[in-house]
Amino acid sequence: MNVISTSSKDGLRAKGGVGQSIAHESANRHVRGSAIYVDDMPETEGLLHAWVILSDRAHAKITTLDLSAVKVAPGVVCVCTADDIPGANDVAPILSNEPLLAKNVVEYWGQAISIIAAETEAQARAAASLAVIEYENLPALLTIDAALEAKSLVIKPMVMVRGDVDGAFARVGHMLEGEVRAGGQDHFYLETHVAQAEPAEEDEMRVISSTQHPSEVQHIVCRLLGAPYAAITVEVRRMGGGFGGKESQASQIAGMAAVLARLSRRPVRLRLSRDVDMMMTGKRHDVLGRFKLGFDDTGRIEAADIVIAIRAGNVPDLSGPVLQRALCHVDNAYYLPNVRVNGYACKTHTVSNTAFRGFGGPQGMVVAEAMIAHVAAKLGKTLDEVRAVNYYGGEGRDTTPYGQRVTDNNMPRILKEVEESASIAARREANAAFNASSPIVKKGLALFPLKFGISFNMPTLNQAGALIHVYTDGSVHLNQGGTEMGQGLYLKVAQVVAESFQIDIEHVRVSSTRTDKVPNTSATAASAGSDLNGMAALAAAETIKARMRDVAAAKFGVAVDEVIFANGRIYGGQKSLSFAELAKCCWLERVSLSAAGFYKTPDIHFDAETCTGEPFYYFTYGVCAAEAAIDTLTGENRILRADIIEDVGASLNPVIDIGQIEGAFIQGMGWLTMEELWWDKDGRLKTHAPSTYKIPTSRDIPVDFRVKLLGDAPNAKPTIFRSKAIGEPPFMLALACFLALQDAVASVVGAEKALRLEAPATPEAILRALGRVE
Repeated sequence: MNVISTSSKDGLRAKGGVGQSIAHESANRHVRGSAIYVDDMPETEGLLHAWVILSDRAHAKITTLDLSAVKVAPGVVCVCTADDIPGANDVAPILSNEPLLAKNVVEYWGQAISIIAAETEAQARAAASLAVIEYENLPALLTIDAALEAKSLVIKPMVMVRGDVDGAFARVGHMLEGEVRAGGQDHFYLETHVAQAEPAEEDEMRVISSTQHPSEVQHIVCRLLGAPYAAITVEVRRMGGGFGGKESQASQIAGMAAVLARLSRRPVRLRLSRDVDMMMTGKRHDVLGRFKLGFDDTGRIEAADIVIAIRAGNVPDLSGPVLQRALCHVDNAYYLPNVRVNGYACKTHTVSNTAFRGFGGPQGMVVAEAMIAHVAAKLGKTLDEVRAVNYYGGEGRDTTPYGQRVTDNNMPRILKEVEESASIAARREANAAFNASSPIVKKGLALFPLKFGISFNMPTLNQAGALIHVYTDGSVHLNQGGTEMGQGLYLKVAQVVAESFQIDIEHVRVSSTRTDKVPNTSATAASAGSDLNGMAALAAAETIKARMRDVAAAKFGVAVDEVIFANGRIYGGQKSLSFAELAKCCWLERVSLSAAGFYKTPDIHFDAETCTGEPFYYFTYGVCAAEAAIDTLTGENRILRADIIEDVGASLNPVIDIGQIEGAFIQGMGWLTMEELWWDKDGRLKTHAPSTYKIPTSRDIPVDFRVKLLGDAPNAKPTIFRSKAIGEPPFMLALACFLALQDAVASVVGAEKALRLEAPATPEAILRALGRVE
């Protein structure tokens, strides 16, 4: 124990605490290729490899299923159909009757009918080709329009109403009707779906899964096997990307591996190829928005009657919550005094769509911005002029259609900063001059303002747990319920723990997420991973810290409130101990250095039946200015510049947050400008590989790309160190890219005809909007 001056603890901070920009905890391993993913794990003794037999019909009865040749093929150990599943043939995350394996009827091209386990993957794939399946085709609904006409829905319609909509329409000076469409999007995570199941004693099993929701995988594997939750342990070290695609649908892949492992009594690994992954698993919901608007001469919207229809696919999956969130973001940053929104989740004979970054928010905002654009075109005003009279703010204009007040509104400040730093007025003049002198290439410039709610719409899901052990050498073991998919969650939560104990982050070791360490967790989704798991870890750390403080106070002979943790040491009066020394003292005094932490988000509630309440703990804000150029002869286009200011509160790690903004924005740009899903007339997905489905590359990033975090803007709510969520909001800032392309088209055909541009704004879509092709 050292005797020191108390001033020696001042002026220094532990390395890697909250607010410091440090590299991703696996960055070196990512670069070296040594980070271990599920398919990189050494093959255990007796490991079998699985494959899936898929349907080649969109909607049909199975009249013949002959797997006799499959069963005797070289290397085949186990073949499973729906009848062989030990428990219930159901992988529904919320409702029920969503089969793992089709029985009697298939409902989309690529639906799983049977699964095979063989000694090698090549043998399993070869055996799958020997299956004899005959069908009787049934009528197939493939589009939102067809499903709406047939009144084919996976859940009952949703309705959100505020004010006197019909009365407001009777009072307004202007009315219009409009429509907007935006396509779906494949997650295109670098690591496809993969899982490994390892049977143990009796009904116990370890499942290693690439999933965002270990507890849900645990529950659904147990349902398939007829086992209690305590018998199955699900483990996740890292994913090679998720973006929502590994939230609910990872359960299918883990479930297939688990069923085969139970039947064969051997470990089984299933890894989907890119083609099969894209055909078999769900995507972002494409959306159709229709609206009738009533507004005054300034463009202020007084009445809105809106329909939002999404393509759910063959079963509900998460379409209900996705639709609900779309309804809750149809206002975006705008006050709608009298509004009625009808939401439809359309049942189609295509793959069941699922969670994707933004989770319905992007679809709702596409409709919101289309409404602003239609009003602007009708009145001959700019988008910004119409936005200005519709923003939240002012007396009586601060409540959302679902009844939540918009507080701590940073939008005016961010707008002003972007307009000034991006020289919007001067660049608009320059673009007008350029377009006047350029007969073929045209430029467009647009802003997009973002207001996004943070929390799961279902209040129950807003909870998290963590487990922390402090060892007698001062090292710390952290386990928490969130999962790492490249977004830096493990690092941020480790920073929280390092900050609490005031130790260098190199002393904090994060272990794989496991259901036997932290149970009953929520998905790492809704941008709430750091908010929830960070607070749970802080609670655990502070519990241990309080025990350590008691021991230190007794050893130093000072009051408990005089004990200070700083710079890797603990101070009391004129004495100090290192963190490791105090940990050893606690052990000698038989004081526990292990604690579980728990957190639930306060002050949120939501009535799903009436679509009213306060579903979000807070809102985050951002603005993007994007400049684009189009070739009017070919439709080719580029995003030339993007200026982003994003509100992240008091950032936990600025460099990680900036990386998240950049990645989310580019992914959103891909959705709105190039990523096109296309099914043929028989319901077969034709864009199921990188040869036919194009995602952004380094050559598509804006030539001039400027990202800034809003400074001096700590969260008004007591979130983890006053930070704000970052995972999803920047995705929607890419709407500025679409609006900039629309602005470029408008320079040729006018604002009203430019509204014909659909997303994704591919070269073909731009030529159609220009009237060059049908």
